Amino acid sequence: MYKRNDNTPEIVQRIFKEYLSGKGFDAIAKKLYEEGIPTPSQIAGKANASDKWHGSTVRAILENPHYVGDLVQGRSETVSVTSKKRKYKSENEFIILKNTHEPIISREEFLAVQQLIKSRRRIRPQQQTHLFTNILFCADCGHGMHYKKNRKGYICGSYNKHGSKACNEHLIKEDELKTIILNDIKNLISKLDNEKFIKTIEAKVKTNIDKLEKQIKNYKKEIENLKAQKRKALNKFINEEINKEDYDMFISETNKKINNLTTVLEKNQTIINDISKNFSLKDLDNLKNMIINIKELTPDILNRFIERIEIKADGTPKIFYRFSGASVYFSALSINTQHST
Repeated sequence: MYKRNDNTPEIVQRIFKEYLSGKGFDAIAKKLYEEGIPTPSQIAGKANASDKWHGSTVRAILENPHYVGDLVQGRSETVSVTSKKRKYKSENEFIILKNTHEPIISREEFLAVQQLIKSRRRIRPQQQTHLFTNILFCADCGHGMHYKKNRKGYICGSYNKHGSKACNEHLIKEDELKTIILNDIKNLISKLDNEKFIKTIEAKVKTNIDKLEKQIKNYKKEIENLKAQKRKALNKFINEEINKEDYDMFISETNKKINNLTTVLEKNQTIINDISKNFSLKDLDNLKNMIINIKELTPDILNRFIERIEIKADGTPKIFYRFSGASVYFSALSINTQHST
């Protein structure tokens, strides 16, 4: 936890100076993070405080009259007497008491910053959604990948925002990734007319179902054993062999076990139903016809076949094909979903 005798005034003064020199919110935040400067939430000792500075944090500092010696009150109010939620007011509703404490930023500098913020404010165009947006992730930090027009591809969002201290670049070219996925899909069509392949699929589906049904049988048996234990515990309690506290604790723990097993059992049954519903020779024909007509990788095709793609530090993609419907066939193909680029 950081103490209050920190260098906060110097950091605030630096932020104002750098913004006036032409740097933006994000650029200032990135540099502070790279230098390991503690964030306001760290200095305040908040639980789970992040060490990453954000542009929004920098902006909040630049717009805070506290640093020119003013006290701002009435920023928010409770929604009702019975609720802890607070409603934030608009800036013109704030109560500002001027010159209540020693300033660390001159009023002239503060006003200059406010004018500069207003002059830089613009209506940003709606962010373009690229083909792999919300499906492409960094394999190391888990952050979504950001499209960079000048790179014609995607890089780790954490690296893009916070620099090499946060993560590595993980660059993947969009066209290369398209080619990899289309080749995987075409690899599937080349085998759909193969009788041996069809039998491989049927065998795999049967093996999966048999495995799930065996698990369900074991879960049911375990649930019955737990119920029998509950009945024995009840008899012991009635015969005063155990006290109520021990009985209640045992029943509570046993019920949790039964509920957990029931949840897994029902999940397995759902998977069996999905596999049985999705696998058919007619479905295979429909899949083949659909793949034959694929000319380019569209969002519809992408979301139909792929659940998630993770990019390693060397740019190698790991593709997670959807395990429902058509992906039964991908699974049977044993397609290598880690590719060299």
